[in-house]
Amino acid sequence: MTSLSHVQRVRMLYKTILRLHRGLPTEMQSLGTNYVRDEFRRHKKCNETETNIFLNEWTNYAIMLATQLGLKGPHTAKPLGEYLTQEDFEKFRDEQLYQLYELMNAVTGKTEKDTN
Repeated sequence: MTSLSHVQRVRMLYKTILRLHRGLPTEMQSLGTNYVRDEFRRHKKCNETETNIFLNEWTNYAIMLATQLGLKGPHTAKPLGEYLTQEDFEKFRDEQLYQLYELMNAVTGKTEKDTN
């Protein structure tokens, strides 16, 4: 049995996440899928260390999402997602914190005017 190339592993993870997103509520599905596409596109040319971190984090996301969605869609008793810790926030670059802020605004429906 031959092992998968790096490109094949990335593609398999990407497609797995997109398939998992089909189990999300409709309003989350579009937002999540667009975010994943953008992130994978932006990280195409990152260095090996960043690539390893990127793939590890997205693999953990896929595992968490698969666990929360279960075999037949979202578990009604268990909310989707998980809370970020202070340690998680400290790992983010400024650009990532801004993206997280924008994502929060998109999810909550807030605009720049609402936050000022």
